[in-house]
Amino acid sequence: MSRWVNRPDGSNWGDFGEDDQIGRINLITPEKIRGAAAEVKTGERFCLSLPLDMPGGNLLNPRRLPPKLSPTLRSGDRPNMNYNLSQDNPDFIDVICDDVVLLHTQYSSQWDSLAHVGQEFDADGDGINEIVYYNGYRAGVHICGPEDEGGMSVTALGIENMAAAAVQGRGVMIDLEGEFGRDPVIVGYDDLMRVMEKDHVLVEEGDMVCLHTGFAEMIMEMGGNPVKEKLHGSCATLDGRDSRLLNWITDTGLSVLIADNYAVEAHPSRKGEGSCAFLPIHEHCLFKLGIHLGELWHLTPLNRWLKENGRSRFLLTAPPLRLPGAVGSPANPVATV
Repeated sequence: MSRWVNRPDGSNWGDFGEDDQIGRINLITPEKIRGAAAEVKTGERFCLSLPLDMPGGNLLNPRRLPPKLSPTLRSGDRPNMNYNLSQDNPDFIDVICDDVVLLHTQYSSQWDSLAHVGQEFDADGDGINEIVYYNGYRAGVHICGPEDEGGMSVTALGIENMAAAAVQGRGVMIDLEGEFGRDPVIVGYDDLMRVMEKDHVLVEEGDMVCLHTGFAEMIMEMGGNPVKEKLHGSCATLDGRDSRLLNWITDTGLSVLIADNYAVEAHPSRKGEGSCAFLPIHEHCLFKLGIHLGELWHLTPLNRWLKENGRSRFLLTAPPLRLPGAVGSPANPVATV
């Protein structure tokens, strides 16, 4: 392959083709979609997005700020809000509202693209590390920042590739809050298997796995005025340093991994030995396997319904915005049961 000679241990680079940009979404085949549709029994629907101005403020991540709405402007810088067109032509009686938003794409309920996390790795086999992303796409070539020649641009692995794949499949809920409450527990492989066995949850190839921790529901309860200690000291997170847990992610063939918490995994992770990834599940999923991550989804109402009805599976429709060159996107997923 032209982009790499070595591929990371445990990765699937090239398995879906030299130019693949959607990773394990390839496993959501037409057959899997038909199986997902069969999970619809009542036709009830659940919105799995937080309001996009939640959690409120920037205590969760100081670099990510709430959206700002403002009106578009007409000639003369007149706000296009409750604008009566009779001001331009007395024959018109229409009143117009039109707005623009400044939006941090990963502030609230979101998808991570495969360009969100890369790594320094010797992809060329020459003993020198390069900055590369999933399937060997390169920093400075495919994923460029403002300091690169030509300025900021993302020509590979942008979120538009996920959007064009029309993300839909079988969702599977794993209820961690039901086992651990809202204690700040780091969940390893044994803990996860115990919860899944207790609740009779089965994950199969192509499934879209959702982890319910209660974190997003806690955000809703705080009503846009979050408490820093709660944001950074509540609810279950996955243990990215647990190798058996990482192997489970690989072996199940799950297509995407979603949680209602901040980062799916413990952030920061437990201390590792030597040089290691800051966020090992992000490394394992985004960089090695092409597994998109969903974060801060509002899963509690759906989880409650599933538990009351003895179910864990549902049809999940969850494309991101088709915004070329973005490394993340707000998400407005819909579950149908």
